[in-house]
Amino acid sequence: MSSSSDDPSADLSHRIRLERSGRGWSLADLAQRSGVSKAMLSAIERGETSPTAALLVRIAAAFDLTLSALIARAEKAQGRLLRAAEQPQWRDPATGYVRRHVSPSSDSPLELIRVEMPAGQSVSFPAASYTFVRHLIWLIDGRLDFHEGSLVHEMHAGDCLELGPPTDCTFHAPGPAPAVYLVVVLRR
Repeated sequence: MSSSSDDPSADLSHRIRLERSGRGWSLADLAQRSGVSKAMLSAIERGETSPTAALLVRIAAAFDLTLSALIARAEKAQGRLLRAAEQPQWRDPATGYVRRHVSPSSDSPLELIRVEMPAGQSVSFPAASYTFVRHLIWLIDGRLDFHEGSLVHEMHAGDCLELGPPTDCTFHAPGPAPAVYLVVVLRR
């Protein structure tokens, strides 16, 4: 998330609690919908732990949100011009991968997310993350092995991939350099 916040994880913890309570859900309701344990959700909401990308995407999917939309809501970025210094950025504590929400927050069904995945790291997302959205991945720099179910797409700088029907997916940067890519999300 953006450096404009003194404690980015507190903003995200607060946003998750707001999203849950705004729906009238208990922690048990969110746990059932997301597949994340009640104890973990409680620790996240209290700011005692920083959730990984894999956990956040499951929580966001339970809210019918993309990960980037959840992060953007936590940052409350508004307006048609979103300056680079104000773009919500989040670092996965497990892998060190950094997601930057590039597109301004609006009613547009389009989102742009820039990701830098350190060499040798992987992040997996369940099929539920792709249910109500379409994704394109444009590799800007490095190498990316994108696992779409049992299919593996070996991507090189400049390659662009449109994802197929929702399935479990894994992003892997085989190295030797980080993989830098843009994810274009189109909400249906």
